[in-house]
Amino acid sequence: MKSSSVKKILKKIKDVKIAVYGDFCLDVYWDMDPNGSEVSVETGLQAESVKKHTYSLGGAGNIVANVAALKPKSIRVIGVVGNDIYGNELKSKLNAIGADTDTLTVQTHNFSTYAYIKKMYGDKEEPRMDFGLNNKRSKQTDTEILKNIKVALKTCDILIFNQQVVGSISNKNFIEEVNRLFKDFDDKIVIVDSRHYNSSFRNVYRKSNEIEIAVLNGVDVKPQDYISFADIKKYGTKISKQYNKPIFVTCGDRGIVTFDATGICEVPGIQLNSKIDTVGAGDTSLSALSCCLAAGVSPQEAAEFANFASAVTIQKLFTTGTASGEEILEISNDPDYNYQPELAGDIRLAKYHKDTEIEICYSNVIAQLGNIKHVVFDHDGTISTQREGWEQIMEPVMIQAVLGDYFETADKMLYDNVRSRVLDFIDKSTGIQTIVQMEGLVKMVDEFNLVPKEAILDKFGYKEIFNTGLMEMVNQRMAKLNSGQLTVHDFTMKGAIGFLYALKEKGVRIYLASGTDKEDVIIEANSLGYADVFDGGIYGSVGDITKYSKKMVIDNIIKKNHLKGNELLVIGDGPVEIKECRKANGIAIGIASDEIRRYGLNRDKRLRLIKAGAQIIIPDFSQTDALIKLIFNKNK
Repeated sequence: MKSSSVKKILKKIKDVKIAVYGDFCLDVYWDMDPNGSEVSVETGLQAESVKKHTYSLGGAGNIVANVAALKPKSIRVIGVVGNDIYGNELKSKLNAIGADTDTLTVQTHNFSTYAYIKKMYGDKEEPRMDFGLNNKRSKQTDTEILKNIKVALKTCDILIFNQQVVGSISNKNFIEEVNRLFKDFDDKIVIVDSRHYNSSFRNVYRKSNEIEIAVLNGVDVKPQDYISFADIKKYGTKISKQYNKPIFVTCGDRGIVTFDATGICEVPGIQLNSKIDTVGAGDTSLSALSCCLAAGVSPQEAAEFANFASAVTIQKLFTTGTASGEEILEISNDPDYNYQPELAGDIRLAKYHKDTEIEICYSNVIAQLGNIKHVVFDHDGTISTQREGWEQIMEPVMIQAVLGDYFETADKMLYDNVRSRVLDFIDKSTGIQTIVQMEGLVKMVDEFNLVPKEAILDKFGYKEIFNTGLMEMVNQRMAKLNSGQLTVHDFTMKGAIGFLYALKEKGVRIYLASGTDKEDVIIEANSLGYADVFDGGIYGSVGDITKYSKKMVIDNIIKKNHLKGNELLVIGDGPVEIKECRKANGIAIGIASDEIRRYGLNRDKRLRLIKAGAQIIIPDFSQTDALIKLIFNKNK
């Protein structure tokens, strides 16, 4: 989905009327004072002290908050709260975001507002205190709610029916009555997301996760179980046919699968380099889907929009965040999709080109080959191994930068937490310019908040520290090459140089685009003896991300030469060049290289290259003849 389509959807949403039924909850946060309070005169017990207390909308309230962030024409809330301070606070917060609470029933007896009190001592959360677990909705309350649902079905564009709290529907005939209403208003969109009564509703759209869709099929699964795409498709198809209404199955970082009369549509998840928190992502998906459907958007487009919205909220840490239209629009401008996660994670699913180690990740890619005119290569790890081991240099640089003066004294838990975050960032950022990685480091140092603000270096300062260590290693290797102790073949992937010249003989134009500084790339390409191959030019970082990126190189090649997508081939071992190639509709070959041996498959690289969108995976260039024949489709 292009950002222009997102803009149109956001404009349509401004005219829709949304109704939300559900279990309205209040999340209560007590920031405790570790020094405590006085000792009670009456009991002799040490009293606790609350420094600060804050409140946020939970349950169906969080869905309303997410809907409100998309600025529809109106929001009507339908549900019940108790006659208590938490009910008053919840109602106040709903009103503050523009929701109409006139149809939020207040039950004065046998009902406490659902509230979840979280006592926090710094980052440590004490056992939660819950209100409302013994609630019993009265028949009078249910009658009031049913009346309000009927009005909403008459006057609103969509009804979101959300149920999250165990036992929140305490009268059995309530579901029968609500199903009768759904049947009477079958032309109205009702979307249900119910944890405990999912199979009980009729004439509704459904939003489920992969576990819930399995349960709907009578499968005995646990919350942590993995459900394959094949099973998700089987389960979703069955339920869609059974109820004859669209179904949306959210699959975490694997995206969303939709089922409707047009068939099955897979929307891939979005890869993010930042730290994420998935709490509340389901509420965001439901809200975004509902706003789109109310605006007349197709289920497939609604799923794409919801996918963007969820990618926004999971980047908001330690809160059940919302996604504004502006934020969704921003992430839709240049998303990085998570392609084929199951194939990436299970090498047993790999399929190879006739008698080779060349893995074909998309069967249709072979038909697209044969028209290649321009080829872009990454350098480090793709052709050259002179910088093999750069990760082991960057890791301690980043860890020390984040920990600062705590590097020597940090306890194991903190050290392991920082190291895990650093390794994850390095893994996800492989292939981008070093200066961009250092921008990420600056943000990480600030995020952990262990280094005083005034002591945090800028991206150039951290890059200088990293480059000093890296170039010491590279220069030692160059010295051995220049002295004859080692040869060019000791610093290049197996078959790489022969493959470069085989491509040159085919008359294609060849480019080198690296995340390393341009001057260093040129020196290394010359020292290894293949700089002359790159008649399209050698490109590298110039210290200014506004003047150079692999995306710019690829886009300029396509624009300057008026290329169709299948006339451009990109080969690299990093996710960045593969992602940019896919966005440009080119053909992407990922080289999952073992840089230490300089031949053979690196499974970790294979995983991230397939997820980045590689259509073909090779371990090295040792099968040059077969690869050349495949690229130029001589097997037709």
